[in-house]
Amino acid sequence: MSPLTLILHIFLGSTLAGSAVIAVLVMGYVSWMAMLIAAVVGFVAAFPVSVLVARKLEG
Repeated sequence: MSPLTLILHIFLGSTLAGSAVIAVLVMGYVSWMAMLIAAVVGFVAAFPVSVLVARKLEG
């Protein structure tokens, strides 16, 4: 894993986790467990996204 991938994951992970939490709140699930699960899912989903973006940027 390149350093660019890790740097991208910092930004993409927080963005996707935040978006997932907002989506859960909009759907009406206001429990802490639902928000925690959404944040973890967003954070984990950022791994393949950051790899793909890093590959595109590196050429």
